[in-house]
Amino acid sequence: MIAFVEAIGTYVTARRMARPGKSRERFEAWQTRQVDIWLARDLPRVAAYAHRPKRLSDLPITDKATLMSEFAAYNVQGLTAENVRQAIQADCRIGSLTVGQSTGTSGNRGYFVISNGERFRWLGAILAKAIPDMLLGGARVAVILPQSTRLYDAARRTGRIDLRFFDLVAGPEVWQDDLAAFDPTVLIAPPRLLRHFAETGLALTPRRTFAAGETLDPVDRPVIEAAFGPLEQIYMATEGLLAVTCREGTLHLCEDSVKFEFEPVGEGLVTPLITAFRRQAQIMARYRLNDLLRLSTAPCRCGSPLLAVDEVVGRMDDIFRFATAVLTPDVIRNAVVDGHPAIQDFRVIQAGPSTVRLVLSPDMSDEVCEAALAALRTLFAGRAGGVSVSLERRPLALDTGRKLRRVECRLPKAAG
Repeated sequence: MIAFVEAIGTYVTARRMARPGKSRERFEAWQTRQVDIWLARDLPRVAAYAHRPKRLSDLPITDKATLMSEFAAYNVQGLTAENVRQAIQADCRIGSLTVGQSTGTSGNRGYFVISNGERFRWLGAILAKAIPDMLLGGARVAVILPQSTRLYDAARRTGRIDLRFFDLVAGPEVWQDDLAAFDPTVLIAPPRLLRHFAETGLALTPRRTFAAGETLDPVDRPVIEAAFGPLEQIYMATEGLLAVTCREGTLHLCEDSVKFEFEPVGEGLVTPLITAFRRQAQIMARYRLNDLLRLSTAPCRCGSPLLAVDEVVGRMDDIFRFATAVLTPDVIRNAVVDGHPAIQDFRVIQAGPSTVRLVLSPDMSDEVCEAALAALRTLFAGRAGGVSVSLERRPLALDTGRKLRRVECRLPKAAG
């Protein structure tokens, strides 16, 4: 019963904080109070913050490397990373806590620890932000991601949601007939898989479709929407639920549970520092995400006071770094797509300090490939100089074993 109270309380708070007409000033005052309570009550419960910091700005910036190297210091039970690894091999439980791991986009996994109450807070937030209009009639929700977690069990226990998980890594050939028979009213999947369904004509008729789990590239949106209607987004990570689109199609940050700070990285992009002030079992304070965001400069027509994001561009790891310049993934992606209108899929890989490889399908004509190659060479000549760009022709098949990164830097981090 207490767990469902947590879900209902979070649902009500999320709806109230995002309601039209609420001023940004009033929202920020509320958020500041919540953060101050959390700083005084919850931070001192973990070893990393035993000194009881009084202000958020007093806290050092942390990141995944910090958290993983000192894992026990950031959770209330002092669990080690090895404790979590062993639990994941069993049932993902350690006492009353749930543990899990990220999919390791950048090659190293992150671990999370959450309480039962936090699982239901997550549920309340998702319901409030994604499908509040579908609760009365019930919803059949299909989640297609690399791994299931006990977070989804919380949804099943409501009795209002029939949620089924489909393992992305196993591949659609294993379960797509079951997915079609389930006939989801809400479909949540990575954009590359949604595009695969659209292009193969899988018979699905969801009322709501959400891209989640990886970057939504603009080149994929029209293909997906032609098959499934308006495409929405859920931006979440190991660190929690970070943003969900409103009914106007704008991606709003979940500032009712996460305090965001932003560090500029150039090209009008920022990388966020997050403080998850509704989390208690594992503390994430001023935690630097590896993502690149483009914040909106205009208010959303929905009237919500929550900050809006125009685009989740990619990852800091995939900024191309040369001796004289750095280029963000969106700049590189746009150069390729603008090179020729026939380009629908591609890979651009920085393989060395001054070498880049463009990968296109053998189905692309020589004219299209040369246009894309010329566009990239022009970009790098103007911005970096001395960069060698080569063309590789190979099939770009659906790979469910790793996240899609159309622009990828493969330099060792020490070289970046």
